[in-house]
Amino acid sequence: MSTPAVVVDNVSKKFKIYHERNQSLKSAVMRRRLSVHEDFWALKDVSLEVPPASTFALVGDNGSGKSTLLKCLAKILYPTSGKITTHGRMAALLEVGSGFHPELSGRENIFLNASILGMTRKEVERKFDEIVAFSGVEEFIDQPVKNYSSGMYVRLGFSVAINVDPEVLLVDEVLAVGDAAFQEKCAEKFAQFRREGRTVVVVSHSLGQLRNMSDHAAWLEHGQLKEIGPADVIIEKYRDSTRSDLHVDVDGIVHCGSGEARVEALEVLDRSGDPFAGPITSGSAVTFRMHYTTSEPIVDPSISLSLETKDGIVLWARSTRGRHFTLARIDGPGTADFTVPALPLTAGEFVLNASIADAATQHLFDHARAVAAFRVARSDRSEVDGGYVDIGGRWTLPGRLHTPSELVTE
Repeated sequence: MSTPAVVVDNVSKKFKIYHERNQSLKSAVMRRRLSVHEDFWALKDVSLEVPPASTFALVGDNGSGKSTLLKCLAKILYPTSGKITTHGRMAALLEVGSGFHPELSGRENIFLNASILGMTRKEVERKFDEIVAFSGVEEFIDQPVKNYSSGMYVRLGFSVAINVDPEVLLVDEVLAVGDAAFQEKCAEKFAQFRREGRTVVVVSHSLGQLRNMSDHAAWLEHGQLKEIGPADVIIEKYRDSTRSDLHVDVDGIVHCGSGEARVEALEVLDRSGDPFAGPITSGSAVTFRMHYTTSEPIVDPSISLSLETKDGIVLWARSTRGRHFTLARIDGPGTADFTVPALPLTAGEFVLNASIADAATQHLFDHARAVAAFRVARSDRSEVDGGYVDIGGRWTLPGRLHTPSELVTE
């Protein structure tokens, strides 16, 4: 077993919340007491291990203890009890412009911030151009950072932090400030970190971003560890906890919506209308049959399906709101079929979600997540080398005679 990058062992952190605090010796004498306060436990006996070479997310509501735990990892705060062990060089980017002096230029702040993070002057000089290029603030590098936008601040701060060459990088919410291009660069940098065997611990309220970039996640609630596990599972459970209209049926399927219409079941049928007995061969004809019921007539509804991989990547979605189909109303029990002439999926496991909404898709009557699952087997005729879909097609080299078995090396 590989050694964890970070070990958090029964960590608790207490703060004092003052309701009445003396500002001078005189006030203490007059009141005949030092202060009135209560203890607030931001963390309570939290234990977890962060695997090496992974991106580890901390999720939870505001005040759940995510940022406090990250600051304890960075040794900005020290636990009231418990122990934190880290292996390898650590860098932390916990807030926009942390370690920057507003009156100094970007150039001067690179040297200042990098030295705080443990880099020598020679190391900074060697990596200076790389730091500036990643941040994208070349034109303003000699301007005082007090004149930078928040996006420029975070890009420069993040660029310095990642070029410390840390084995463990701590990131708290700052990526929400960057633009789309910068976030894409950061995502690629995190992927590079994983390939290089580095570890990232990240806090963000952008659950979609966390789900795409994280391998593992821990869910904190009121300072306590509620659950830890694969990122897609934990993030989905946390997202579900924030919905007031969510419920689980007797089959274990998660539903959310107002309930006037309900998805009862979803069948995956072959060309004869029978359920597949085993894996579906890639390229087969498939019908997805949704069974629904309503408690009242639903006028001009929108019925939709979406297809995901087992690990949560959305591959396809389609609703009845199309140019060639109209649905005036649904009432009582019924079915809706969507037929695929040749399923273009490669071998793997997939899940289907189904929903019923109003015409504008603004009001959700019901959404059933992972209401059906199926497995696809590779077709004997498939020549796909990777990926989730088989789009067909063939190779040609115009102007050159060749045989199907010829090995082209040009």
